[in-house]
Amino acid sequence: MFKDRRLVIATMHKKEQVIAPILESGLGVKCILPEHFNSDQWGTFSGEIERKHDPIETARQKCLKAMELTGCDIGIASEGSFGPHPSIFFIQADDEFLLLIDSKNNIEIVCRELSTKTNFNSKVIQTEKELLDFALMVGFPSHGLILKGINDDQNTIHKGIIDQDELIQLFNQLKQHSLRVQVETDMRAIYNPTRMSVIEVLARKLVTKVHSTCPHCEMPGFDITDFRAGLSCSLCGMPTKSTIAHISVCSHCGFTKEDLFPNGKTTEDPMYCDRCNP
Repeated sequence: MFKDRRLVIATMHKKEQVIAPILESGLGVKCILPEHFNSDQWGTFSGEIERKHDPIETARQKCLKAMELTGCDIGIASEGSFGPHPSIFFIQADDEFLLLIDSKNNIEIVCRELSTKTNFNSKVIQTEKELLDFALMVGFPSHGLILKGINDDQNTIHKGIIDQDELIQLFNQLKQHSLRVQVETDMRAIYNPTRMSVIEVLARKLVTKVHSTCPHCEMPGFDITDFRAGLSCSLCGMPTKSTIAHISVCSHCGFTKEDLFPNGKTTEDPMYCDRCNP
C-alpha cells in the first residue's frame, strides 16, 4: 500500500533525522520535506504563539498543510506536550503523538508515547552561578536552552542557545533590563536529543501499527483501542479492576476483536482485590 510512494514529513526541526530512516525501511516510502514550512504557526513551546488545538488536531493540521505544499497524498506529523506525568507524581513527562495521513486510501493512524524520558524544566534565576547549575542539570550544551527576561517590557526571548559563552553573554544582557531571568529547556527536537529519541521510539511503534491489519477488511492500523476490567480474584473469585481483555476496533469497517487474558493471567492476586484487600 505504501511502497515507493512519496511521504512528506511535516517538520522544520530536523525530526526527519530519526523518522525518515525508520519509515523508508519499514514502509518502503520515499520521505521528503516541505519547503518554506513554518510549524511554529501552530504554537511554540516557548509561549510566543499559543497552541489553539489539542495535540492530535495540531498534528493533523501540520500534516495536511505539508501535504498541500508538496502535492503528496501521504504525510506524517508529530506533536508533543510536556508537564507533570498524569499518574506518577513529581515526575515530568513527554507526551508525544505521531499522526500518519493517507488521503488516497482514506487512512489516519495515530500513535502515542508517554515517556518519563525528558529534561523538561525551567527556573527563575538571578545569578550566573544559578544559570550554570541549571545548565549542567539539564544536559547543556547538547541540549539547548531558552532565556527570557522577567518583567521585561521588550518581551525579549533567546532560543536555541547551545554555547556557554553565548549563554552567559545573553544572560547578562537580559539582567540589564530585568532583575530576574527565566531559563528553560528548549524542547524543540533539533535542540533536544532526549525528545528526539522519544520520537524515534514512536516512529518504530507507528511502523508496527501500520503492519497490524484488520482481520476483516485488511486495512492497516488495527490496534488496541480499549481495555475491559474484571479479572477474577484467585481467592474470592470476585472481579477486580485488573484488565481481563484488550479490545481492538477497526476505524474503517468497525470490526471488533476482544483478546481475553492479554497479560497471560487468568486470575488476579488477592492483594489487588478490593474485597480481599480493601
